Amino acid sequence: MDSVLTTVFLPIALGIIMFGLGLGLTAADFTRVARYPKAVVIALVCQILILPAACFGLIMLFDLPAPLAVGMMLLAASPGGTTANLYSHLFGGDVALNISLTAINSVLAVVSLPVITNFALSYFVGDGDGVGLQFDKTVQIFAIVLLPVLLGMLIKRYRGAFADRMHTPVKIASALILVAVIVGAVSAEWSNMDDYVRSVGLVTVLFSAISLALGYWAPRLMKVERGQAIASSMEIGIHNGTLAIAIAVSPALLNSSEMAIPAAMYGVVMFFTAAAAGFIFKYTTKEAAPEVVDA
Repeated sequence: MDSVLTTVFLPIALGIIMFGLGLGLTAADFTRVARYPKAVVIALVCQILILPAACFGLIMLFDLPAPLAVGMMLLAASPGGTTANLYSHLFGGDVALNISLTAINSVLAVVSLPVITNFALSYFVGDGDGVGLQFDKTVQIFAIVLLPVLLGMLIKRYRGAFADRMHTPVKIASALILVAVIVGAVSAEWSNMDDYVRSVGLVTVLFSAISLALGYWAPRLMKVERGQAIASSMEIGIHNGTLAIAIAVSPALLNSSEMAIPAAMYGVVMFFTAAAAGFIFKYTTKEAAPEVVDA
């Protein structure tokens, strides 16, 4: 991918997206966890532990080439995207839980994302000097993920009216930027797209379906109410593909447009799989009989 795009446009674009996320967050979104600890813990275990393991299993099952395998693991390690809140709202999820999970995942990703990506690099590429646990690259991920969010939160806290006015325009800009990033990642590898679709197309669809199903049924099996399970499903099933692409193509990090292909393809298919899953969970599943749960 063109160096101007990767070194200038993409970091700015991702910063706008994360800034928009911060405009919708307050400190209460972190402390609200105490109201429903069970739902939060289950979702985080699924997101950080079970989902990467499931992704690794898919990679081994389909014997993906090393760059695409690393790209899939990078995608699995990425936190939920802001689109999850919208989908959760549309299909009856607990949006407050979504917002809290997004906030917490964005913080935890500073640690979990480098660890998982470093494992993938070591296992599939044999590169122990990748994103991994190197301090300087972890600091870069911190800057990419958290600093724009913190700035947005500060504006929300001290300039609430301005933040409210900017929230919708920034959200629209984020959607347009997401499309532009996906197009950029795909166009950079356009000559190889036929091979990529055959290699990783089905894997991304299956991974999306597994993510959504895991996010819903794991909480349900643990007696979490349906609205919270839908929120969990959307949070786990709709990843921040822009972050994964940014880390993949950044010259300072992975510097590989090929590793960005899984996230780019996932960014397209997830909108359809998430809509289908939301419809199924909302309209074809039944709420369990009322019982006392953590709230």
